Amino acid sequence: MKRILSTILTLLGLGSAASCLQQAAPFDNVDVNGFEDVLAGGDVQLLDVRTAREYAQGHLAGALNIDVQSAGFAERAASQLDSTRTVAVYCRSGRRSADAAKTLTAKGFKAVNLLGGIEAWQSAGKPVTLTTEQVDRFRTPGGTLVELHALMHGSVRIVAGNREIEVDPVTRLGQRTIDFTQHPKADFIVVTHEHADHFDREAIKLLTKEQTRVVTNSRCAAMLGSGTVMANGDTLALAPGITLQAVPAYNTTEGHLQFHPRGRDNGFVLNIDELRIYIAGDTEDIPEMAQLPPIDIALLPCNQPYTMTVEQLAHAAQMVKPRVLFPYHYGETDLSPLPTLLGDSGINVRIRHYE
Repeated sequence: MKRILSTILTLLGLGSAASCLQQAAPFDNVDVNGFEDVLAGGDVQLLDVRTAREYAQGHLAGALNIDVQSAGFAERAASQLDSTRTVAVYCRSGRRSADAAKTLTAKGFKAVNLLGGIEAWQSAGKPVTLTTEQVDRFRTPGGTLVELHALMHGSVRIVAGNREIEVDPVTRLGQRTIDFTQHPKADFIVVTHEHADHFDREAIKLLTKEQTRVVTNSRCAAMLGSGTVMANGDTLALAPGITLQAVPAYNTTEGHLQFHPRGRDNGFVLNIDELRIYIAGDTEDIPEMAQLPPIDIALLPCNQPYTMTVEQLAHAAQMVKPRVLFPYHYGETDLSPLPTLLGDSGINVRIRHYE
């Protein structure tokens, strides 16, 4: 009888163990300290899977926001995240993020979930931010670290090694603001054109130090009373290993031509140690895009009637063929069709959150 009982207990134990194995999470669950270690470890993507409203009320600095409960979460995540990099995911309490981590793991990602969510993070005294700035990091072929900071609308901060580059800095747009007093002074300020959502004297003043160089078109230089003027086709050496090429940016749709006339405004190709960043400015999908040099990173606008529709944006991306695409300047445009439109193009689409 004892032997039979022992056998039954053993079988029950094995069954229990098997059940535990089946229920084991296919991703890593870590506490606040472990999550902080993961973030400090290097090449990690931080993902907030709460609603946009929750995100705006406070989030971890640098987090991308994709609502796990929104339609097409898996597809959006797959299009905006790099499957070769670990995804550190969190929500309010850890439940939604666990669901997201499970979904991501099924898509081939390595995921790490924050137990207790942002509530545990804040209870431990860890910082959160109310800004929507997000940072993407790249290495040039020569090993220089380049950071792209998504600020607001058309405003982008680029840090290349120890060089600070501000593109179209604007302090206020509607109710949205950027406090440029908290930014390092810029080595270079690049302004694409004169519209108030791109050209802001106050922002330029706040970011300027004695050695700052402002590069823009002739209209903005005249309005500012200073600046290095570039026209479409010009190339300028900014610093050793950093060059800037001015390229066309204009409207082509009838009824929209007055917004950005051909030849007036600039887009720019910023070459940092052979890492090429295309900053399109305000433009539609113009044929000159197909003549650009090989582009690693493209920032393309999407808000008709001033720039492009989502379909035009997809066409522009297919002409430019960047490794990484950042739609920007998109306001309230619904970008969800973009990954489908680009299909198997191989372009890594990263849709950053702009308040």
